[in-house]
Amino acid sequence: MAVDQERLQTFMGRMVGEFGAVASAALILLGDKLGLYQAMAGRGPMTSSELATRTGMTERYLREWLSAQAAAGFVEYQSSSQTYELPAEQALCFADETSPVFIPGFFQVCESMFNDLPLIEEAFRTGKGVGWHQHSHALFHGTERFFRPGYAANLISTWIPALDGVDAKLKAGASVADVGCGHGSSTILMAQAYPQSTFVGFDYHEPSIQYARRAAEKAEVTDRVRFEVAAAKDFPGRDYELVTFFDCLHDMGDPIGAAEHVRQSLKPDGTWMIVEPFANDRTEDNFNPVGRIFYAASTLICTPASLSQDGQMGLGAQAGEKRLKDVVVKGGFRHFRRATETPFNLILEARP
Repeated sequence: MAVDQERLQTFMGRMVGEFGAVASAALILLGDKLGLYQAMAGRGPMTSSELATRTGMTERYLREWLSAQAAAGFVEYQSSSQTYELPAEQALCFADETSPVFIPGFFQVCESMFNDLPLIEEAFRTGKGVGWHQHSHALFHGTERFFRPGYAANLISTWIPALDGVDAKLKAGASVADVGCGHGSSTILMAQAYPQSTFVGFDYHEPSIQYARRAAEKAEVTDRVRFEVAAAKDFPGRDYELVTFFDCLHDMGDPIGAAEHVRQSLKPDGTWMIVEPFANDRTEDNFNPVGRIFYAASTLICTPASLSQDGQMGLGAQAGEKRLKDVVVKGGFRHFRRATETPFNLILEARP
C-alpha cells in the first residue's frame, strides 16, 4: 500500500491529542477521588504548597498534577506567581456534583472499561456476554454520577412535561415503576418532585438496590419510595400509571419481552417513558463526537450486557428511534412518539 506521508503526519498529530486525553483521564479520576478540584473551586490562585496545606497531600505530587492540569487547559497558570487557578467554568464540570455538566462520573465509567478489558477480550473470542454485575464497582458508581446531573437538569423540568398528561397525574398521585433503576437517582428525583405519588425502583443487581435504599433514606423519601430486586421481564405490580426505563432498554437481551411485560403492567391509559442514548437511525449519521462515546460504551458495556442474557438481541447504545419503535410495537404498544430530546438522549413515549 502506498502511504501518503502528509496524511500520516496529520493523523499522528491527531493521535498525540488522543494520547493526552487518555492520560488525562487518570489524572481527572485522581483529582476527583482526592478532592483536589473541590479544594481549588472558588479559592482563586494558589501554589502547589497552598493546595498541599489545604488537602493534606504531598506537595511534590501536587505540583506535577497541577502542571498536567495546566497543560491540558483544565486550570490556569500564572508564571509570575507560580500559582494555579480552577476557573468557575471548569469548577462546574469537575467540582460541583449538583451541576448539570459534572463529568468525573464518566471517567469512573472509563476506569471500569480498562479494569474489565480481560472480560471483554474473552467475550470477543467466545461470543459470550458480560453481565452488568460482572463489571467493577467503578461502573456502578460512575454511571450514577454521570447520568444523575442530566436527569436532575431535565427529568422534572422538561422530560415528564413532554409526556401526554403525565405531569398532572403525578401531581395528583400516581403509581410509578422505575425499571433498571440502578442506584435510584431517577426514582428519587421523581419522588422528591411528586410527593403525592408512589414509586418503586426495580433492578436485577442487588448491590445497586441496596445502595438505592440507603440513598432513599438519606433523601427522606422512604414514605413514598421502595426498591426491590427484579428484572425487566418479571417485575411485580399491575395498574401502574407510569413505567420508566432510563438508559437501559438497549442493554436487555430480550427488550421485546420486557416491552410485553410493561404493557401488561400498565393501566389502559398508562404511559411508558423510555430514555435512551441519542442516536440517528443510520450508522454513518452517528459518526460524530457523541456517537463516538456511545459506540465505545456500547462495545465495552451495553452490547456485552445484552449478549449475556436470554434473547441476546444486542441492540447496542446506538439503536436509534426506528429500531426502538420496532421493539415497542412488537411488545404490544400502539402509540409511539419522540416526546423530546437532548444532544445525549432520546425521550420516547409509548402508550397501549
